[in-house]
Amino acid sequence: MRRTAELDALAREVEQSLAQRFPTIELVDLAVHGGADAVLTLFIDRPGGVDLDTCAAVSGSLDALRERYTLEVSSPGLDRPLTKPAHFSQALGAHIAVRVAEPVAGRSSFRGQLTAASDTAADLAVEDGGETVRLEYENITRARVIHTFDDGGRHG
Repeated sequence: MRRTAELDALAREVEQSLAQRFPTIELVDLAVHGGADAVLTLFIDRPGGVDLDTCAAVSGSLDALRERYTLEVSSPGLDRPLTKPAHFSQALGAHIAVRVAEPVAGRSSFRGQLTAASDTAADLAVEDGGETVRLEYENITRARVIHTFDDGGRHG
């Protein structure tokens, strides 16, 4: 997925810290908002899910980041961001929303069913039009699962 060099470096820093202290916790995504009083939001997950105690423990362990940012730690939620090839593989069959930097088939945003995922790209059966498009991860700026409640809580 496309990120700025600053966000990539920040993600590496967080992932290294988590690996040392919380080896079962995964950094799913992160975001920085604001200017001088910037807020760093970390989205974390682990097998069995994330609770408030987990978020508090992670936040408390990241002193160096708390000196530079107002730190928020959260679960990825129902509309889970897809930021790594493994996330796409785990979401096969789900309905997802994707934005790309460079247009694909004349479009920069898509919604549809995730039909395939490799180490470098994902295939999406597009909702409106029915065609399948291949989206290279390096071109994706944002992707997330679209969760619906009308199907018993299943994706899509």
